[in-house]
Amino acid sequence: MPHRQQHSRLEQLSSQDLAWLAQDRLPPALADRSHPQALPPAFVAIRSLAQLQAGQSALWCLGFCMVADWDDRIVGSCGFKGAPVAGQVEIGYGVSPHARQQGHATRAVADLMTIAAGSLQVRTVLAQVNPDNLASTRVVQKLGFTARGRQLDHEGEMLVQWVCEIRSTPQPP
Repeated sequence: MPHRQQHSRLEQLSSQDLAWLAQDRLPPALADRSHPQALPPAFVAIRSLAQLQAGQSALWCLGFCMVADWDDRIVGSCGFKGAPVAGQVEIGYGVSPHARQQGHATRAVADLMTIAAGSLQVRTVLAQVNPDNLASTRVVQKLGFTARGRQLDHEGEMLVQWVCEIRSTPQPP
């Protein structure tokens, strides 16, 4: 039975939320609103807090919750994996098993692309996807990403590198 597409929006996580998540605990302010496995794992929160402490902009390291419009529940999380380097920024995203195949990841990645396009520092967006993750592959394909090779990550997992060029349109004077 096909799922109907749900609408969702992004809400930025706070450093306090990340501190709870870094301890592998649910932030009290989000616990009652979150589907299981919707919030970032501890290692993501730890990385984000370290980047924030190193002086990176909150935009590039705090991350976002995907919030379903119809019930205000957190269905997933996404964000940038750090500040842009040489014009490229990497993104990551995940959706709770309870909320998959409803368009939340596609909407979130599109929103991240819009945020990236608003920065003069970003020319390309990178998403690294396990080739067995067909749902995530469909997300990046729908949004115009192009496969640019494979790479082993630090844990030995083979990932396909998907890249999307940011096309800036001149703003009227």
